[in-house]
Amino acid sequence: MRQFLLFFTIITVGLVFISRLFYLQIYSSPANNLYDDNAIRKVYDYPKRGFVYDRNGTLLVSNQSSYDVMVIPREVKALDTIEFCNLLKIDKEKFIKTYKKAYHYSPRLPSVFVSHLSKEDYAVLQEKMRKFEGFYIQKRSLRHYEASIGANVLGDIGEVNNAIINKQPYYKMGDLIGKQGIELSYEEELRGKKGIKFIQKNRFNKNIGPYKDGKFDTLPDPGKDIKITIDATLQAYGEQLMQNKHGGIIAIEPSTGEILTMISAPTYDPNSLVGRKRSQNFTKLYRDSIAKPLYDRGLLAQYPPGSPFKVLNALIGLQEGVVTTEEKFTCNHGYSYGNRKMGCHAHASPLAMNMGIYESCNAYFANVYRRIIEKYDTPYEGMNVWNKHVTSFGLGDYLGYDLKIGSPGRIPSGDFYDKWYGKNRWRTTFTLSNAIGQGEIEATPIQLANMVAAIANRGYFYTPHIIKSIEGQEIDAHFTTPRHTTIDKKNFEPVVQGMYDVYNKGTASRLQVEGIEICGKTGTAENFTKIDGVKTQLTDHSIFIAFAPKDDPKIAIAVFVENGYWGGRFAGRIASLMVEKYLRGTITRTDMEDWILTHSLEHEYQKPYSGEPFKINRGTTLETVERDLKNQDHLLPPKS
Repeated sequence: MRQFLLFFTIITVGLVFISRLFYLQIYSSPANNLYDDNAIRKVYDYPKRGFVYDRNGTLLVSNQSSYDVMVIPREVKALDTIEFCNLLKIDKEKFIKTYKKAYHYSPRLPSVFVSHLSKEDYAVLQEKMRKFEGFYIQKRSLRHYEASIGANVLGDIGEVNNAIINKQPYYKMGDLIGKQGIELSYEEELRGKKGIKFIQKNRFNKNIGPYKDGKFDTLPDPGKDIKITIDATLQAYGEQLMQNKHGGIIAIEPSTGEILTMISAPTYDPNSLVGRKRSQNFTKLYRDSIAKPLYDRGLLAQYPPGSPFKVLNALIGLQEGVVTTEEKFTCNHGYSYGNRKMGCHAHASPLAMNMGIYESCNAYFANVYRRIIEKYDTPYEGMNVWNKHVTSFGLGDYLGYDLKIGSPGRIPSGDFYDKWYGKNRWRTTFTLSNAIGQGEIEATPIQLANMVAAIANRGYFYTPHIIKSIEGQEIDAHFTTPRHTTIDKKNFEPVVQGMYDVYNKGTASRLQVEGIEICGKTGTAENFTKIDGVKTQLTDHSIFIAFAPKDDPKIAIAVFVENGYWGGRFAGRIASLMVEKYLRGTITRTDMEDWILTHSLEHEYQKPYSGEPFKINRGTTLETVERDLKNQDHLLPPKS
């Protein structure tokens, strides 16, 4: 048997080699092998990134030419580093650091050495590139933002990192990818698909021409143009109104769920994150701990919704049958329970639902809320029923919109309070602040805007979205399917009328716009922070929700202005102006516009370090407070 061992070994090895050669020749694709062949140079041809337009066809984002210096570390020969660094406008330390990084990534694959050369620098460098082996210039496109608006909406693009490359092999070192906003959400549609050219090299590592006469080369597929739902004119106007203020504005078209404007203030010019200064500018924005311009307050900031939340409790009360529109409750400057009292401002008493809404009576809604919870055998059960109604409006969870960031907000349930207080150890009065949108409730501006859209539609809404159309394809049906609340349509009319009367004879009567039937609700939310570990109350937030016109709603809006005193002072004025701007295109309430544009809140954002905030009695009328404030000049900077 031994005499045959060598024979069998030779035969076996031969069969293995023949099988491998057969596989490589017949089954293995030459095109796939090209990516691993060191004798073939791969040159990527980057596609045009898709343009972005607003809902009316206004161009928002286009492209501009840029040039990157690429390096293949193993092909680099001895060179005059001083001359090369001078041409690239970098120092020797930067040269060494970048080369080491590229070598660590891959000695044989190209990496970006210096990105975003200007046309002038490219023209000078191109003539001398033959002197620097292993380096070459690659053309690509950078973004150009046509206007300095919507930075939080549009986002930006930047270089991929190793984590992205490991998760998405499509990308190579030096490639660009959407980092925020639309650029991130619709990266795959906007980026297109890279083309590639395979270049044959000889044994001296010199290029000798296309491999197989370009048989395996591919052309790039350009990115798709997209149209977003934002109204550029309204976005620009809202950002102007929010100058020197912190907060967020979200406006939605109720009949479609399309986001008309999405404002976060303070903001920044999106073009500041383009080009060679992107990293420097991003670091500056990131480290701004007061203004936080990179923090999208419209999607991320969770605030107590305050009095606008009262309209939901009115709707739930009607749906649960615990109150009628005619039933009246007494208000003795507030609502007393146990040895505590929830204060309220002066107004007529007793009052029914309509007046309860337009006067924003705390006592009225404390009574309604208690009846909702106490209708059931236990507070736990009642709280879960209440939670189900509230969350059907899109509160307390991510809405499912097509942007990559967001906060869930918080709508407490029976389980929440069991965990907090202990099972069967809490009562309705423990949670009474929920009646007026305080307590444990938190909501983002986009959630409140969506809530208003559902009320405007009398019981349903479409998932808010930023995409209007994509070149050559349909948008996700998720955004065109209505979502219904738990409230019957018949119960909305008295609440809508109450919101309409907020403008006619209630807390927003001074904010009317002649000829437009606006339904709204003012709100003031308490604002606390910790200073040196001590819970400290700062100036209240100003909140306002609205939709218009009353019977044919075209816009639903939520405005949050941090440290804005009370609802009608800043947020209410801004909401009225935004509604008029969208519906008419012009402004007749120039008095309100002038007031907003000439009043700053920057002094408020320094308060945690400068002293006690000014406290306002929520029951005081607008005229009285403005008169009192005249004696406190430090709170109202002079008009510019």
